[in-house]
Amino acid sequence: MTLNQIILVAYAALMVLMSLVALAAYFRDKKLAVKQKERTKEKTLLFYSVFFGAIGALLGRILAHHKTDKVYFSIVIYFSLLTQILTLGLLVFFVL
Repeated sequence: MTLNQIILVAYAALMVLMSLVALAAYFRDKKLAVKQKERTKEKTLLFYSVFFGAIGALLGRILAHHKTDKVYFSIVIYFSLLTQILTLGLLVFFVL
């Protein structure tokens, strides 16, 4: 396996891992919101989106119906998703 292939696999694995973390965080925060308990900070949820977890954040937002009225969440998640998918696409293009 070449260095470029290792980078591609590592990037994809990091996206999957962080997406699962983001998805779980959105569901957990929604559950806490319903129970009116101490919540996850919005900064933390957005951090997961920006740092490789945009797919999970988007899915969590849709499936948990959470933070759907926050415009800045939409902006951050969609911009992060776009950059992460484009980066993955470029890695695939140059490696394969």
